[in-house]
Amino acid sequence: MDDFVKHLSLRRGYSQNTCRAYAADVRSLLEFLAERDVEWQSATLTDLRAWLAHLSQRNGSQATIARKGAAARGFYGWAADRNLVEVDPSLRLRTPAPSSRLPEVLSVAQANLLLDHAQLSAATDEPPALRDWAATELMYSSGLRVSEVCALDVNDLNLSQRSARVIGKGNKERVVPLGQPATHALTMWLSKGRPQLASASSDKALFLGARGGRWNVRSLRETVHRLAAAADVPDLAPHAVRHTAATHLLEGGSDLRTVQELLGHSSLQTTQRYTHVTVERLKHAYLTAHPRA
Repeated sequence: MDDFVKHLSLRRGYSQNTCRAYAADVRSLLEFLAERDVEWQSATLTDLRAWLAHLSQRNGSQATIARKGAAARGFYGWAADRNLVEVDPSLRLRTPAPSSRLPEVLSVAQANLLLDHAQLSAATDEPPALRDWAATELMYSSGLRVSEVCALDVNDLNLSQRSARVIGKGNKERVVPLGQPATHALTMWLSKGRPQLASASSDKALFLGARGGRWNVRSLRETVHRLAAAADVPDLAPHAVRHTAATHLLEGGSDLRTVQELLGHSSLQTTQRYTHVTVERLKHAYLTAHPRA
């Protein structure tokens, strides 16, 4: 398992979160095979299908089952390349396509309420409030993932050029623009908030927790939920702030290719789902406003 995870990280360039998820998926498969007294080296396609059926019966979502199937294919493909198995049983393993459910997003008015509340809370100049405001503005301004926000270092910012260097999935680097409100919030955090929380354990981390270490993903998610509740806007998953940024860009006239670059999507197809959201909003506006709708 250690060798497989190293392969995912070093050779495939997967993030720590993806490596952790794939390792957990493969362990689940190995435990299932062990319970059936099947050696993993001699597992068959039928065994793998039985595992996926077992997961489906336990109400696993299509996206989860699709990911676990991909993990199984990755594991057995890796094992076959190293002659650890004679036959790769996953070659004909098929999994359901992930759900194409449209992402939930905030309206422009709701996004403004969320960010205005974060700014109002930061008026006290308390370091946590300044951090929360800067991080939320950054997520909406540049469409960053929660993990990307937490992984930023101070020297990744270029406030004079209003840009940030981001390391995304697969260790792919991209440069994203910063809006004026985000630049202002980050400037306030760096000048008034971060110095008060900085400690020997801070290193170069941009956002810091209460003890001075790098702020973690869980805390950022909790912050977004708390701000949404206080601002009285829909309590969506923090990733919805990223969806919201992409949707508002497209509604404002941006082209798909630009949004793809901003979000760090490897495939334009991934970005295209946001056009579905804008079409749904167009339909709703039409049905609400047109006299012959």
